[in-house]
Amino acid sequence: MSDDSFETPGAYSLPDYLRDGLRVVSIGLNPSMGSVAAGYYFANPRNRFWQALNRSRLVGEDLLPGQESVEHLFRVHGIGFTDVVKRPTRSASAIRREDFRRGAVDLHEKILLYRPPIAWFHGMIAWRNQMKFGEGITGPANWGAQDYRIGETRVFVTPNPSPANAAYSLEIICRCYAELKAFIETA
Repeated sequence: MSDDSFETPGAYSLPDYLRDGLRVVSIGLNPSMGSVAAGYYFANPRNRFWQALNRSRLVGEDLLPGQESVEHLFRVHGIGFTDVVKRPTRSASAIRREDFRRGAVDLHEKILLYRPPIAWFHGMIAWRNQMKFGEGITGPANWGAQDYRIGETRVFVTPNPSPANAAYSLEIICRCYAELKAFIETA
């Protein structure tokens, strides 16, 4: 998936890393402008994704932030990448209701098409908007494994590693990623 074309209808974005046979799909809220400019997911140097991934031993090897690592996770570890909303913004507050409505329906269809065992949502905003606009449900959501499935795909939610989500420390995010690792092993 080293396609350098980030064009989506009306905007530039990051490409989806999706295919049959994935173990898990990492689902962010939406791409940041910095990630789109850099060309890979979680590109902000202050984003804690890569640190948490390495410290939690989620994949059993240390990876440096970069497109090569995204492709390595995709090819070697069966971890795909996408977002609820594909339109990049400078902050989550710039995401419009219509973005969620369109993006969540598209994501629902992608999950049904590729049937990964686990959909891994980064943050409650991503998961709650997927529930509302993509699944047509409302209700309680907690960190970790969810009772709801998208088709046959199980859902797991961890705190968003974005630097804008300072309410959750790196240690908490690492613990959640370690729980995700145990959840993947049971899938």
